[in-house]
Amino acid sequence: MIDIKVPTVGESISEVTLLKWTKPDGAWVERDEVIAELESEKATFEINAEQAGILKHGAQEGDTLKIGDIACQIDETALKPEGAAAPVAEAPKKEATTSTAPVTAVANDIKATPVAAAIIADKKVDPQSIKPSGTGGRILKDDVLQAISNPGKQAFKGAELNSRNVRREKMSNLRKTISRRLVESKNTTAMLTTFNEVDMGRIMEVRSKYKDKFKELHGVNLGFMSFFAKACAIALSEWPAVNAYIDAEELVYHDYADISIAVSTPRGLTVPVIRNVESLSMADVEKKVVELAGKARDNKLTMEELTGGTFTITNGGVFGSLMSTPIINLPQSAILGMHKIQERPMAVNGQVVVRPMMYIALSYDHRIIDGRESVSFLVRVKELLENPELLLFGKDPVKTLLEV
Repeated sequence: MIDIKVPTVGESISEVTLLKWTKPDGAWVERDEVIAELESEKATFEINAEQAGILKHGAQEGDTLKIGDIACQIDETALKPEGAAAPVAEAPKKEATTSTAPVTAVANDIKATPVAAAIIADKKVDPQSIKPSGTGGRILKDDVLQAISNPGKQAFKGAELNSRNVRREKMSNLRKTISRRLVESKNTTAMLTTFNEVDMGRIMEVRSKYKDKFKELHGVNLGFMSFFAKACAIALSEWPAVNAYIDAEELVYHDYADISIAVSTPRGLTVPVIRNVESLSMADVEKKVVELAGKARDNKLTMEELTGGTFTITNGGVFGSLMSTPIINLPQSAILGMHKIQERPMAVNGQVVVRPMMYIALSYDHRIIDGRESVSFLVRVKELLENPELLLFGKDPVKTLLEV
């Protein structure tokens, strides 16, 4: 019997949470096959089978384990059962597909039985107002009738109407870390926020004109994040205090821009890092954003990808936020908040015109960054975004040509 122990995952991390078993107790596992997912206070990671054999769980999902604890055991002397070569995950999937009743797709990809779908269509019921009770979130006939008999009333997911139920759930290591770090940031920095607004018209024109060619050549979409990341990299080089942090009684400056990108996941906020943004092309940045966002959603980020950023960008606009005051990501000294693009009437050359505007916010540590530096940094970012051709040299091409 081989003991599979919780591995060391980084300095200062003494315990992890067992998120889930990817192989059931008593299943046959092949060597190097992923058998479980664990979560530390900073990231999630997998453990693999060291030998082929029968798996015996040593802990339950949700348990907290110390580094070095036995997570499970593998009986490498066991004989391989017949048919064990077929992937275990496929069996439940196949069973689910063949055993479920026929379903009909209704609006918004919501699944419903044929009778339920017919009632929804006939009575013109909004499927979003129906609480499904069937397997896999499937809407049944009684669910539709319940919604019709209680118009304008919708119970919380998993609860009944007039429920007074209270649920308690254990905080994950990641959520506890987020909580601790946010409070620490608020309590240990002299944090202020300065605001500005950006006319996103030029960037939107560039994207509209070149998005198809960009996708064809580089295999990724041309998003807003590459414009913001490159603009911030230029502004950080010009205002080094915004790219620095305090270490005891020293100021640590960086001659590069490692920009952290805040990514929201079902388990909480993660902040993976794009290294040396000042040295990357727009396509390089977009590819890295897609890669890191995908890893964040799949809980595949490594410790290396989550540490060492010098500045952070967070985009609340994707959720509809019009304005916010983002909290500094320690030990960094500043964070830029992007927001929703909204058409607003603006005065341009004495005329009122409607322009696509975005509020941007810079939260900064006043202990290291003065007001002049923070405001000038944000004004520079605004200038670069409203004149994206400046991202090429960081200077006006005509002024560069004329050497003025």
